Amino acid sequence: MNRHARLWIGAAVTLVLVALVWPDTLWAHGVSNRDAAFVRTVKGAVPAPFMYLGAKHMVTGYDHLLFLVGVIFYLYRTGDVIKYVSLFTLGHSLTLLLGVLANVPANAYLIDAVIGLSVVYKGFENIGGFDRTLGWRPDPRWAVFIFGLFHGFGLATKLQELALPEQGLMANLLSFNVGVEMGQILALGGVMVALTWWRTRPGYLRHAFITNTALMAAGFVLLGYQLVGYLVTRS
Repeated sequence: MNRHARLWIGAAVTLVLVALVWPDTLWAHGVSNRDAAFVRTVKGAVPAPFMYLGAKHMVTGYDHLLFLVGVIFYLYRTGDVIKYVSLFTLGHSLTLLLGVLANVPANAYLIDAVIGLSVVYKGFENIGGFDRTLGWRPDPRWAVFIFGLFHGFGLATKLQELALPEQGLMANLLSFNVGVEMGQILALGGVMVALTWWRTRPGYLRHAFITNTALMAAGFVLLGYQLVGYLVTRS
């Protein structure tokens, strides 16, 4: 067994153990009891608290962050980073708003499983998996936008469960979405600083394969956990 295979297996085993010991940590879209209680008692438009909740969601939403880390991992130009993050933001915002306002029904487990798959996809693309195995790869711009739709819909399913009050709903949702994007900018700023520093180190390219392999392993754990949850609730 080569070194890369051992690292892949080690990363996967570690993540599985984390899932077994702290299963609640896999609920990246989860809303705390305190926040849920606040949302249910809101009367009218309260932009500031909803902006805070949106920013909090993004900064602690590691499934979003894992995907975005994969998206920007090999992007060196600021313009490219802005383009891809904007595509993700557009998709995320559309389904977040439409999913809640139109009350579009969906199974949260299956949506979150697709979100886990998005992390697998990005890690696989970054290690050249599509080119080596299929001889082609999906257009990354469309892929980022489409997966962005699922990321936003994943949050919409959780907000639907809270039965947000109709009074001030549009203003609160827009404020929440603005907060999400503010949190995204904050989180990505930290990631970009870390990546920029790491790229100056001699081991960056040498460890890039390992990092994206671990990214895939994390995505597989998220995917499997959500599918198990779906099967358990259906039985």
